[in-house]
Amino acid sequence: QVQLVESGGGLVQAGGSLRLSCAASGRTFSPYVMGWFRQAPGKEREFVGGISKSGGSTYYADAVKGRFTISRDNAKNTVYLQMNSLKPEDTAVYYCAGRDSGWITVELKGYNYWGQGTQVTVSS
Repeated sequence: QVQLVESGGGLVQAGGSLRLSCAASGRTFSPYVMGWFRQAPGKEREFVGGISKSGGSTYYADAVKGRFTISRDNAKNTVYLQMNSLKPEDTAVYYCAGRDSGWITVELKGYNYWGQGTQVTVSS
């Protein structure tokens, strides 16, 4: 089936930047709606942002709007999350997720493919 593999996580100082990548492999004949989620210790997994199949539409959680940017390169089957002006509260495990059909949704249950997660740690 479809496999999602993330890369680019790590340790960064507050105010710094990171770019996460999510590469899809397997049966990927058509683009998926893609979302990024994050989960901090002791907290629920939350929606960060999403991007439409074509890349023409994006949607972001208020907490990251203006700082994070989602993009995609369908020729490479890859989705990116550019994170700027990072804050300690951005520290979390970040996950990419794919959705077979429909529009961008903030609901976890709307996505049926998930990556393994990658740790992002922002020091103060």
